[in-house]
Amino acid sequence: MISTFRALLTVAALTFSATAALAAASNTPTLYTPDPALKTATMADLRARVSQACSITQAKMQNVAESSLSGKCGCYAGRTMRSLSADEVQAYRDTGVFNDSAREKALAAIDACKLQRPQL
Repeated sequence: MISTFRALLTVAALTFSATAALAAASNTPTLYTPDPALKTATMADLRARVSQACSITQAKMQNVAESSLSGKCGCYAGRTMRSLSADEVQAYRDTGVFNDSAREKALAAIDACKLQRPQL
């Protein structure tokens, strides 16, 4: 009886560890549901959302006001959205996050617009 309990406990621990590892390796936050408005948003709306997300993230990273980053984040959003293929834009609409190829383009835009890269 005790050995069966230990075996079940071991299986549960391994399952939890594997799940945690996969969640940690995932680029999409766990328990994240994309905004349904992304499906019908115009490119200008998508660009504005990317710029707003940039301002929030960069303000936290740099410990400055969001409003002070509007120019650089506008640069970032514009460069990023212009560089994405139709498939990458669709993937963003579907998931609410950039896929791997779009992420590379976004990182290039971060560098070009002189923003801080997020710690991954």
